[in-house]
Amino acid sequence: MKKIVTTQEAPSAIGPYSQAVEINGMLFISGQVPIDPDSGKIVEGGITEQTMQVMKNIGAILNAAGYQFQDVVKSTCFLSDMTNFKAMNEVYGRYYPENPPARAAFAVKELPLGALVEIETIAVKQK
Repeated sequence: MKKIVTTQEAPSAIGPYSQAVEINGMLFISGQVPIDPDSGKIVEGGITEQTMQVMKNIGAILNAAGYQFQDVVKSTCFLSDMTNFKAMNEVYGRYYPENPPARAAFAVKELPLGALVEIETIAVKQK
């Protein structure tokens, strides 16, 4: 049965989608942009600060659903500019020091609210 996952520790959806959906031991987290859930605004700073906020938002959703970063099996990273790849990768890597998930990363023309980075995530409960 499909379960909608929401938490106030991550930003509310800015469109007709859920923060995450869990089904059959799998958690699908919608793309997270660097919105501070308290202010509802993009965090100040550059790609490092924005990636830190995105990962914090992903962590809050994982936690709300009873998952951990170790349960993540796939991420897709969208960047507004590939020159930000190295800095994004440095922050991202801190969350996956061992056995990182599969991942794709690429530049797109534009991200919501002028964000520099957006990351979507899939996690699976390990039995």
